[in-house]
Amino acid sequence: MAQCGVCFRHCKIEEGSLGFCGARTAKSGRVEAYNYGRITGLALDPIEKKPLNRFHPGSLILSAGSFGCNLRCPFCQNCDISWSEEAKRHAETAETLTSEELVSLADRLRIRGNIGIAFTYNEPLIGYEFVRDTAKLAKERDLKTVMVTNGTAERAVLDELSPYIDAMNIDLKGFTDRYYGKVLGGSLQQVMAFIEEAVKHCHVELTTLIVPGENDSEEEMRELSAWVSALKNPDGADVPLHISCFFPRFHMTDRQATDVGKVYRLAEVARENLEFVYTGNC
Repeated sequence: MAQCGVCFRHCKIEEGSLGFCGARTAKSGRVEAYNYGRITGLALDPIEKKPLNRFHPGSLILSAGSFGCNLRCPFCQNCDISWSEEAKRHAETAETLTSEELVSLADRLRIRGNIGIAFTYNEPLIGYEFVRDTAKLAKERDLKTVMVTNGTAERAVLDELSPYIDAMNIDLKGFTDRYYGKVLGGSLQQVMAFIEEAVKHCHVELTTLIVPGENDSEEEMRELSAWVSALKNPDGADVPLHISCFFPRFHMTDRQATDVGKVYRLAEVARENLEFVYTGNC
């Protein structure tokens, strides 16, 4: 049995078995990324779709995803590759690409406006070794590297990645321990610590999805945005916050979509503390 050190779970994994995330396994007494190089999705996306509004706006970026996740968000938009039974099937059928192959593809796509590679769709931190190895090669070819993440990882993982990542969009899904622990199966404290360290190394933007009855109070948004206001990106600018509208999905099909007026109002509240606030899915 080997112990994983990626996130707060510190899974103890039997030889040949998978950890909670479904993407890390034990082999010869050590934990490694079972999903290394296994790609379930590739697309040339607008950078604003990540979403990143203040990092090379108007450009395109090659987006690559694998499978697995270390959270259990009941509203997951990518449940087919994150933690459902279908995700297990993806593990068996995913196309395997080497870091060199993915970087070469990104390089060839420059003629279509591509600026680099975004690690997204599933949770990239649980397969950080592939992200690290690929991003390192990408940097050598002057390609930009982006990570779209839930920020649920230990400092040691961020230390491995930070020399090679140019920008991140990190989910700050709410601002209460109850919501993170009971609804998402995560750790607010770990995410906050990850964000505080990430802004020292690369451009960071944050996203909060507003789920009715869970994290939609003005009081919580005021507290969240006040905390974000103390953060600064490496260029000294404020950290942007994206406030997004929830739509019924996965295990939350019994909920109503977030009222657009509520999203706009919470954005106004956030602007009491922040310069850059954007609304999404509205």
